Amino acid sequence: MSFLKHLRNHPFPVVARFERVAAVSFAFPEAVLLPLVPNALEIDTYEGFGFVTVAMVWTKQLRPAGLPAFLGQDFFLAGYRVFTRLRDDSGRRLRGLKIVRSETDKQRMVGLGNLLTGYCYRLVSVVIQEAGTETQVQTSLKDGTPTLDLTFESHAESAALPKGSPFPDWHAARLFAGPMPFTFSPASDGTFVVIEGSRQDWVPRPVVVKKWWVGLFDEPPLRGTTPILANAFAVEGVSYRWKRGRIVRPGVRA
Repeated sequence: MSFLKHLRNHPFPVVARFERVAAVSFAFPEAVLLPLVPNALEIDTYEGFGFVTVAMVWTKQLRPAGLPAFLGQDFFLAGYRVFTRLRDDSGRRLRGLKIVRSETDKQRMVGLGNLLTGYCYRLVSVVIQEAGTETQVQTSLKDGTPTLDLTFESHAESAALPKGSPFPDWHAARLFAGPMPFTFSPASDGTFVVIEGSRQDWVPRPVVVKKWWVGLFDEPPLRGTTPILANAFAVEGVSYRWKRGRIVRPGVRA
């Protein structure tokens, strides 16, 4: 194994502090999402729908475990993930996320992220505007092309499920709120780099999405399919840890 390939397998544990997270999930017919995930992964579904989550993360002090916090990186992340499952060679069905794309406002994180993971980082400009209880997040590429424009209300007294959500209640919706225990990154030899995460103080609360536009949804294979806003949650002050990646060969799907 080459040194660079070894690095991309996330060879050491990493820790960070999430100052703030807002995660918004959208439902699509399962068949529409299939081109976004390798064949060995299953789409994690609810009533025939798969889910793409847009996670906006205000990240502090990201660093290899064991290093002092002042050496960590602070950055904003917008991550686009599909809920999936992977059956490993022991027969267990692991529940997790396939990362479709990651966007950050720090060039260093683009370089490090693409060196150490398969999370497909790219650089964006980020504009965040606060007005009362509302937060608007806008991201765009270097050439000005917008990639995300989403406004949510953090402290609504009684947040109802979005109109048309496939979930009957917030309990069911929370099952697709993230983060999941695992992320799955495919390798060229058919194996997956599986990274397990753990968190403290993860108590998500529902929030209200006031408006949204997601550039990914205007690209194939999602273009032409109307997304259904399914749920939205926020949380603050979360300590997070990722274990070193491990190589998993998929088992036979039932």
